[in-house]
Amino acid sequence: MATKYDEAEWDEARAAQMRAAMIDSQLRTNDVTDPAVVGAMGAVAREAHVPPALASVAYMDRAIPLGGGRALNPPLVTGRMLVAAMVRPGMRVLLVGAATGYAAACLARLGAEVHALEEDAALLAMARDTGAGDGIDWIEGPLAAGAPDRAPFDRILIDGAIEALPPALADQLAEGGRIVAALRDGAVTRLAQGVKTGGVLALRPFADMDAAPLPGFAAPKGFRF
Repeated sequence: MATKYDEAEWDEARAAQMRAAMIDSQLRTNDVTDPAVVGAMGAVAREAHVPPALASVAYMDRAIPLGGGRALNPPLVTGRMLVAAMVRPGMRVLLVGAATGYAAACLARLGAEVHALEEDAALLAMARDTGAGDGIDWIEGPLAAGAPDRAPFDRILIDGAIEALPPALADQLAEGGRIVAALRDGAVTRLAQGVKTGGVLALRPFADMDAAPLPGFAAPKGFRF
């Protein structure tokens, strides 16, 4: 029975070569050396999480358009965020902006209990159809609202660029928990992380890196990080 990748003349051996090249030329050379993260990204078929017509460019160092103004982050952005999140097996992780499920599948490979939130029904359907991470809790709803009925979380990963962190998301992070996101300030986007201590959460940038924007996170007028 032909699959969508058969129809696109996609070669799994070629995909494996491209995954290896992604790891060697994009990840390892840019501070993504955590063996667990490298292993997870080397095991997840990124081509399954993009439109079939774009499977051949799935491993390029760039964002992949998914439709509806959304995009899959470049591999390096995903890798740096996963390393910063410091996910360990058994941790409860909220993924905000799950899109087609690539980051969710990587988190599942890391042994996390993944709660993947997405508001675009078409993207969420594609994520479910990939079959990656059958144990993932897929949630449809507004990204900025999080998943309060599943909280608290040990980790929150916002898989895209935002202008402001909603208090509702910060409230869902457990004490001592870590959040990773990309903060957009004008034309500049910086990856940032923070640990909740004494009920207080402050995000601190650690790398300038372009990330795909997420809807629903506009900053109030006059707000600046």
